[in-house]
Amino acid sequence: MSAEHQENAGQRNARSLFRDMVGKWRGNTKVWFEPDKLEDESPNNSSIRKVLNDQFILLEYEGGMKGKSISGIALIGYNTLRDQFEMSWADSFHTSSFTLVCTGKAIDHGFSVLGSYDDPSGGPAWGWRTEFTMNGKDSLIITMFNIMPDGQEAKAVETILSRQH
Repeated sequence: MSAEHQENAGQRNARSLFRDMVGKWRGNTKVWFEPDKLEDESPNNSSIRKVLNDQFILLEYEGGMKGKSISGIALIGYNTLRDQFEMSWADSFHTSSFTLVCTGKAIDHGFSVLGSYDDPSGGPAWGWRTEFTMNGKDSLIITMFNIMPDGQEAKAVETILSRQH
């Protein structure tokens, strides 16, 4: 298979996935600060729409954490030159004053992207992996993992959404 053909196939798969993700979504978000210790669970309202000549999707969401409102956005696209998914994410709780830039690949029924963030206390950077998985046409699961400097992963956020009709 030629590189051009692979690029087009990857782009077609991404566009199909993005088309399936577009819509209004509602569900719940769970947050863990420590492995296996649930810190919070709150409602989540999300919307995903196509932007920039349908080349990207924009995820916008509102939720909460211990009674305080959280809002966030993620611009997601598929880079045909690098054959990878790319995401820029920011929200009012997790990222604070920075944008998390992530890249990754297709997985079954979705994609997984990886980025990193600086330790505010000056230690080594931590990784952050986000998986988007369509579970049928009307269910979207977004799972985020903290990756410690030693490489160990721990689930940090899980949002299970149902499409609003």
